[in-house]
This record gives sequence, C-alpha cells and structure tokens, in this order.
Amino acid sequence: MARSPNTTTAYYPIILERTDDGLHASFPDFPGCIAFGVSKAAVAADAEAALALHLVGMVEDGAAIPAPSDIDTVPTDPEVEEAGRLLVRAELPGKAVRITITFEESLLAAIDAEATRRDTTRAGFLAGLARRELAQQAR
Repeated sequence: MARSPNTTTAYYPIILERTDDGLHASFPDFPGCIAFGVSKAAVAADAEAALALHLVGMVEDGAAIPAPSDIDTVPTDPEVEEAGRLLVRAELPGKAVRITITFEESLLAAIDAEATRRDTTRAGFLAGLARRELAQQAR
C-alpha cells in the first residue's frame, strides 16, 4: 500500500507456528488477528494484509492502537512450538487534515443517510470506505 503523508510506519511482531499446510501467524499485540501461508514470505504478506484490515476495524471502532511489542521480549507460549518470529509493517493513522471535496447532491444525501445509520460522521464513513479499499488493494 502506498504510504500516506499522514501515516506512521510501525513494525509489529508475529509468532510463527508450523502447521500441516504451512505456517500460522499470530500477533501478540492483536489477539485474534491471524494469518496463514505456505512459506515465511507468504505468511508475512498475508499477515501484513490481515493487520491492515484489523487496524481499519480498530480505527472505525475508535479503539486505541497499541504500540508494537519488542520482538525479543514477547514471552514464549509453552503450548506453541514456534517456527520463528517476524516483524510485519503497518501504516498507522496520523493527524487528521481538513479537505474540500465536491459530490453530487443525491450521492451526498445517500452518504449522510448511511453514515447516520452506522452512527458515524460523514468524514468517518468516507475515511472507513477509503481505508477498506486501500487495505483490499494491498492484498
């Protein structure tokens, strides 16, 4: 994904576990966010895309995004036979910037109605759509 001038790059650790089909990756900083791949390169790419989508959801929910853990200090889980650890890049949102855009009146009305239905603002709704689209393009 192209880096926006309003983002900060962070690197989050993933823990790799070998499976019958390849590798499973979990994020110590994001419980429930997982990835799969047949190789370390494949699982790293899947993990980056999974993390991008996970971050979109956190931003939409207004959840705080944790700082990355130090890969060397993440405790080992005795129930997991680690196949390795990697760092995965994430683009974290930065400071909001005001912009001016023009929409057809009926499209703007539909956007506002959907934003209200989702209990968000027009800007929040449009930003969420843009984040999801950009995250999908990264896959």
